[in-house]
Amino acid sequence: MPITRDLLIGGKDVPARSGRTTGDVSPYTGEVYATVAAAGPEDVTAAVDAADAAFEAWAALSPFARRAIFLRAADLLDERAGEVIALMAAEVGGTAPWAGFNVMLASNILREAAAAITAPRGEVLTAQQEGVLGLAVREPVGVVAAFSPWNAPVILGVRSVAAALAAGNTVVMKPSEDAPVACGLLVADVLREAGLPDGVLNVVTNDPADAAEIAETLIADPRVRAVNFTGSTGIGRIIGTHAARHLKPALLELGGKNAIIVLEDADLDYAVDAVTFGVFMNAGQICMSGDRVLVHESLAAAFTERFAAKVAALPSGDPSVPTTVIGPLVTRTAAERVAALVEDAVAKGATVVTGGGEPDGAVHPATVLTGLPRDAELFHGEAFGPVCVIDTFATDDEAVAKANDTEHGLTAGIITENGTRGLRVARRLKTGIVHVNDQSVGDEPQAPFGGFGVSGYGRFGGRWGLEAFSNTRWVTVATEQAHYPF
Repeated sequence: MPITRDLLIGGKDVPARSGRTTGDVSPYTGEVYATVAAAGPEDVTAAVDAADAAFEAWAALSPFARRAIFLRAADLLDERAGEVIALMAAEVGGTAPWAGFNVMLASNILREAAAAITAPRGEVLTAQQEGVLGLAVREPVGVVAAFSPWNAPVILGVRSVAAALAAGNTVVMKPSEDAPVACGLLVADVLREAGLPDGVLNVVTNDPADAAEIAETLIADPRVRAVNFTGSTGIGRIIGTHAARHLKPALLELGGKNAIIVLEDADLDYAVDAVTFGVFMNAGQICMSGDRVLVHESLAAAFTERFAAKVAALPSGDPSVPTTVIGPLVTRTAAERVAALVEDAVAKGATVVTGGGEPDGAVHPATVLTGLPRDAELFHGEAFGPVCVIDTFATDDEAVAKANDTEHGLTAGIITENGTRGLRVARRLKTGIVHVNDQSVGDEPQAPFGGFGVSGYGRFGGRWGLEAFSNTRWVTVATEQAHYPF
């Protein structure tokens, strides 16, 4: 039997006022995993009502009391690891290692947010006038609209709300229609159990057909003072446009077209292992996935042979099997989209080294291509599936030029045994994140996370996250009476 979930508004589980529901389909089985309430605009307004009503008390709550809630939530999430592994396998086709990593990183995001709550914030300013103390004080903005995606549902569900809540804001969260439980309701359940007061976090689920109306209603509400969105660049442009129209700051963490560069001094076996992980973890459905592999020409033949052999042997299929590496994509439509990208690339001259062909339901074969022409859709577009392209270079300059030949600018990896050389190359890459002697998929809760270009703007992580969801005010205190000219 599918599980059934309502909206979370004002601390209560309530159905949509229209009574409508929508199905949450498991990508591997094709069966309905959950039935959730399908909100309308009136439910969005009710959620903002609740968040607005809860704001003053939450912002005034002792930082030490807020910190205790976050620390308790982190422990509770760790305790639910087994539940999350089963949930992610059923709802989004996530494999057990990926789900376990989601729990680990998400709980640490909560702990990092807890630490940030009581960390020093603000500055003492140098005043022009004698006897005046100047302060730059950081304060919460109010109600925050949070949009969370399905691909790393627990990590990104927690990340979408943690910094905003830690800064003293209240939140209305709209989780992805493809993972309303894992990237929305589960996160709220954990925080509620940890003691989060009613109305501080509200969750509005919706039918896919209503997504645009729900998003626009939420952003347009004058009580919503900031927006954060993690997802595709295409939808991010829409969210950013809505926010700009209403003069609201937006933090956008969007797609990537990430390169992993293998320099000629790389350890070949390590490079193969690192690139395999960076490309195929979660079947390539990570914004940081390396769908471009740039290999020095002296290593290209050996690397391609070993890499293709390793990729061809990756276990695929049922995500509930602990050894599965390549699980299903989030929907059959997503798998068909990836297959179409590969077909287009081959038709225009690319060569399939391993993989290719038609998907089995939502499971697409792990695929490696070479010789991708510039006119192929995959050359510029994000794969967001188990596909990568190998290209070669002769010099560091050429590697940098090829890595930067994209509108995106999220992350990159550089495999080298020479750290100083790797750092020199890293400084020339136009990405928000670079990992030297590692692949492109790396994330830590205390680090600034975000990209350049069409990969978005703003930063999650550590103090940067709290700064994104707070206002800076200038406050002065005169310790003596001023003299005025009239």
